[in-house]
Amino acid sequence: MSAPTPAPPAPTPGTAAAHSAAGVGTYAVIAAFLVLLTVMEVAVFYIPALRGVLIPVLLVLAAAKFALVAMFYMHLRFDHAWFSYLFIAPLIIATGLAVALLWVFHVFGTTGLPPGAGG
Repeated sequence: MSAPTPAPPAPTPGTAAAHSAAGVGTYAVIAAFLVLLTVMEVAVFYIPALRGVLIPVLLVLAAAKFALVAMFYMHLRFDHAWFSYLFIAPLIIATGLAVALLWVFHVFGTTGLPPGAGG
């Protein structure tokens, strides 16, 4: 008689069994949201009343699209949280740097000209 074989270990969040929660329907919904966000980006560009807040709105919409793609299509949602932190922390730093550069070069101003350049 041979010894009974032990039961296989329970699936952990990083294994293939955890990925079964995201099926074709989930990815179709995410794709629909990405299309909707793209339509919103194009619409924001053509609405004259939003000219003053165009760049911040586009930055927020782009960040939302990036988060959806990174979390679902790159499967960060199903991996250990540490991988998400390693991926998102540089994004936050880069976004802060981009906003700081936009502010330094007066992109958020009304004239778009540097101080003292007339206008």
